[in-house]
Amino acid sequence: MNIFVGNLSYRMQENELESAFAQHGEVQSAKIILDRETGRSRGFGFVEMSNVAEGKAAIEALNGQDVAGRNIVVNEAKPRQSGGPRRRD
Repeated sequence: MNIFVGNLSYRMQENELESAFAQHGEVQSAKIILDRETGRSRGFGFVEMSNVAEGKAAIEALNGQDVAGRNIVVNEAKPRQSGGPRRRD
């Protein structure tokens, strides 16, 4: 199950994100999205959990909770849209 995690602290590391979710089940991966130009966190990421029931339990337990000083937003990730317009700077 792929889970979106928003409103992350800009100082949060991927291992901290993984640790928060590991309390609720097996985490396959935890990825914080970085800005391409600056390399800094964009304040959101994704967690992949192997078990759907554990993923739903993690969403229920962590959505709105304080993690590293921020109330995080946690929900099931929507599939990525392909073929849409791309931002060009």
